Amino acid sequence: MMKRKEFILGAAVGLTFAAAATAGGVIDWPGANAQERPAAGRLIPSAGASGLAFAPPQGAPLSFADIFDQVSPAVVQIDVETRVAVPQGMIQIPGFPPILPPGRQAPGEDEEGPTAQGAGSGFFISADGFIVTNNHVVENATKITVRLSDERELEARLVGRDQATDLAVLKVEGGNFPFVSFETQAEPRVGDWVIAVGNPFGLGGTATAGIVSAKARDIDGDTPYTDYLQIDAAINRGNSGGPTFDIYGRVIGVNSAIISPSPTGGSVGIGFAIPASIAKSVTDRLMRGETIQRGYLGVKIQNLPDDYLGPLDLPADQEGAYIAEVTLGGPAAQAGLREGDIVVALNGQPIDSSSALTRRVGQAAPGDNLRLDIIREGRRQTVTVRSGTRPADINAPPGNEDENEGSIEPNRPQAPVGETIEGMTVAPLTDALRQRYSIDERVRGLVVTAVTATSEAGRIQVPVGTVILQVNGRPVATAAEFRAQVAAARAANREGVLILFRTPQGNRPFVLELSDN
Repeated sequence: MMKRKEFILGAAVGLTFAAAATAGGVIDWPGANAQERPAAGRLIPSAGASGLAFAPPQGAPLSFADIFDQVSPAVVQIDVETRVAVPQGMIQIPGFPPILPPGRQAPGEDEEGPTAQGAGSGFFISADGFIVTNNHVVENATKITVRLSDERELEARLVGRDQATDLAVLKVEGGNFPFVSFETQAEPRVGDWVIAVGNPFGLGGTATAGIVSAKARDIDGDTPYTDYLQIDAAINRGNSGGPTFDIYGRVIGVNSAIISPSPTGGSVGIGFAIPASIAKSVTDRLMRGETIQRGYLGVKIQNLPDDYLGPLDLPADQEGAYIAEVTLGGPAAQAGLREGDIVVALNGQPIDSSSALTRRVGQAAPGDNLRLDIIREGRRQTVTVRSGTRPADINAPPGNEDENEGSIEPNRPQAPVGETIEGMTVAPLTDALRQRYSIDERVRGLVVTAVTATSEAGRIQVPVGTVILQVNGRPVATAAEFRAQVAAARAANREGVLILFRTPQGNRPFVLELSDN
């Protein structure tokens, strides 16, 4: 069983959204049929083999040319203009804030900065000019131009966007545009053929082919409501917002992201597409002018790791979503949910991970009643929460939080008051300790006033001023309660205790290995 060895862990993953600016001039997009304008109206995919939704037709995969000719007229290049964040006249040195050259005055507040060019992809989903793309392609655009496969250029307006799924809908004036449709009935399997069409590096009208490599990928905290398709058809910068087709010309996804070790966003065969089932639901609502609203609990959650199960006296196969933090004043707090609760079901449906809970809550409408089955202190119980509305910026701190809450100054002299347990000197929270470590009056627990360097707590560098909220899922407010939980763990021959710490970055659960004595 793998044990986590550091108190604060970090990992860097080369997740690159493939819609960055394209250097140089715009390269003309050759049409699929240069001799004639593509037919208007809905593009009808070919029929698959009877009873086999994704079985290849005769001759596949010898060539994808017919599929490309059939669907490429609906795919467009999207060129955007954005304002540069650094004001004109300022010098930007990597790693430092913008600076003003000597002798030059700063630009006025009303002056506009220079523009930058960017490019992405998109595709028509209706004959009257609605286009799907990624939110990150057009998010900060001041001007959007769409280049069609017949080389026409049309100015587009933003109809709506949804940051949580990275989708956006544009509209161009006109009619009789060739368009394609999302496939939501038949679901692709791992190993099925796919074709990606788009505008990589400004090279419009580009097709790549591959297979579905995996499904239900959770790749990005900014898009928590998307189970991505992983595909190995080459996706590069500029492909963002383009369609992923099956071999019948049906749209099964929207190309959105890649993993790449290269800062230029070169493909290594690991790309991600938003599934059609999610894309259609969101874009249909955006086309109607609706604002995307989702249910909201007001909790920070994580998966339930195996090393939590022993300290919490749970069975080895227990699954669920562990609540690490409850937002003050949020729906969960009002309903009585607590840190350390484990959500195992929502409205009778099992919850096996934090992603499952996030997506199930997101499917609820604001105001819906959510019946949560939870495990608290080893006992199963039910809590009903009235769903709130997910904030536009889920990471913004609540408005009633003290701005100084949790700000620990490491250079302050330590105050080793209290009792030492497992290498941590702990004391109940007093007004003096709250003031010393800037701990909000609403926080309950034990404050760490000193740490023995040679202990396990010292090795993982538990900061002085950290608050211990719970031990083994039980709230602790005194050293005696902490000792009791340690003693219970030793009596059960457990190797560690699960401690829920409160840090300046938020609540952090951690399994602390017990010392030998």
